[in-house]
Amino acid sequence: MRIWKEIGSWSLSIGLAFILSMFIGIFIFQPYKVYGHSMDPTLHDKQRIYAEKWSYTLGNQPDYGDIVIVDSRVERKRTFWDSAREHPLISLLTGDTMDEVFYVKRVIGKPGDTVEIKNAKVFRNGEQLDEPYIKEQMELLPDQTWNVPEDHIFVMGDNRNNSNDSRMIGFIPMDHVLATKGFK
Repeated sequence: MRIWKEIGSWSLSIGLAFILSMFIGIFIFQPYKVYGHSMDPTLHDKQRIYAEKWSYTLGNQPDYGDIVIVDSRVERKRTFWDSAREHPLISLLTGDTMDEVFYVKRVIGKPGDTVEIKNAKVFRNGEQLDEPYIKEQMELLPDQTWNVPEDHIFVMGDNRNNSNDSRMIGFIPMDHVLATKGFK
């Protein structure tokens, strides 16, 4: 009889730890791994980062220049179950790694902004951005202009010549902003 009491006590402790871990991973912070070189020189391929999620759980918007983790599947709605499935413990149990859908990028434009690329330089609302964090000058391409819609942001990688970002995938809905880069 005592052994069943002990097993019950351990089961309760493990269950509570699992629930707490899920809560922290879905709403507070979560580890991520950077894949690729789109954020060089700021972040590097295979670098582990911890990202803060609490701000976005509360509905806050990222600021200009923030490094954010976004869900690149912008054509679909996100649900609570997406966040649960992306939790490291659930991914480990299901074997479902979703690393290829998470992009780590920098916020360039917010709702209502006009983002332009002219002569390989980035402008926001007519003013050229001072971007000391970029790896190198962008390749000279045709000029482009985007008007950021409500409830969306425009993101770019720091390695502009090697980044799949809003220039290709489009605007990022605010509910696709998962976290901001926290501490290493």
